Amino acid sequence: MRKTGSIFLFLCFLLCAVGYTAEGSGDLLEQAKKFFSPLPSDMATAQNPITPAKVRLGKILFYECRISVDGTVSCSKCHPFSLYATDGLRKSIGNNCRPNPRKAPTLFNAAAQLSAPWIGNRKDVEDQAKQALVGPPSFGMPSYESVEKKLIELGYSPLFKDAFPNDGKPVSADNFAKAVGAFERTLVTPAPLDDFLKGEKTALTEAEQKGLKLFIDTGCVACHSGAYIGGQAYRKFGIFEPYWKYTKSDKIDDGRYAVTKDEADKYIFKVPVLRNVAKVPPYFHDGSVDKLQDVVVIMAKIQLGKDLDRLTVDNIVTFLDSLTGKIPEDLIKVPLLP
Repeated sequence: MRKTGSIFLFLCFLLCAVGYTAEGSGDLLEQAKKFFSPLPSDMATAQNPITPAKVRLGKILFYECRISVDGTVSCSKCHPFSLYATDGLRKSIGNNCRPNPRKAPTLFNAAAQLSAPWIGNRKDVEDQAKQALVGPPSFGMPSYESVEKKLIELGYSPLFKDAFPNDGKPVSADNFAKAVGAFERTLVTPAPLDDFLKGEKTALTEAEQKGLKLFIDTGCVACHSGAYIGGQAYRKFGIFEPYWKYTKSDKIDDGRYAVTKDEADKYIFKVPVLRNVAKVPPYFHDGSVDKLQDVVVIMAKIQLGKDLDRLTVDNIVTFLDSLTGKIPEDLIKVPLLP
């Protein structure tokens, strides 16, 4: 990690020095295609193939609160689609009004990240869904067996059998995780940037294109790139200065140190996905900052060592607005539960 951090710092200095300009090409589209790619239609994996029956079950289970210890917690409680799959709180509230340690990240375009959630203490969305069942601040159930028993009592057996026809024990915590995970892997929200990357240059307004150019030239793409504009690496939050000096956080979070117990991992967090970022305040792992303009100022200062003027900040925020995708109407409709 120390060696990786040193290499990253060197790259940051190098990239800032050259300003991320595309030598020999003034075409913004060609420049953007070096750092970004359009969203895929889903985020499927070989380990958890997506099937209609599995996705249907996963969506139903996403809204099921009766398998929590107090009957109030479901996946949708912390990730309502009407708020772009997060809850707008600084820290989400679980069973018996217990606060979670960090802000609920959006689930849109999130299943393809290298881990979940903020500090990588869950390997993927399936692992997150399963462990949430017995997580003390989440569903809080005493055991996976108690969850399975409750699901059978609630009449879920036919739905699980349909989704997992070759499984001798279809109703299981593992299959709960696979169903919810399969559903979450369909949660992609293409945005105007995707049309732009596919060659439709008018998909972004002149102002949005200006913001995109500044996003690249400022060096934001050092971390926020690819199809998801982030989510593929861990980085120290506060390279040039301590993050809490600018976020005014109530508590200093050690980040991945809580997982690895390695001093080099202090203040290391997963780079968040920036798709739909304009719709998911408050920001950062602790929800300590409310305005996206302030986020851009802080990130440029503590990650890149740059002081941005207000016009540059506003232009970058205009580009970030273009990362907002449309939520499918049928997704917001709550399914009937058994």
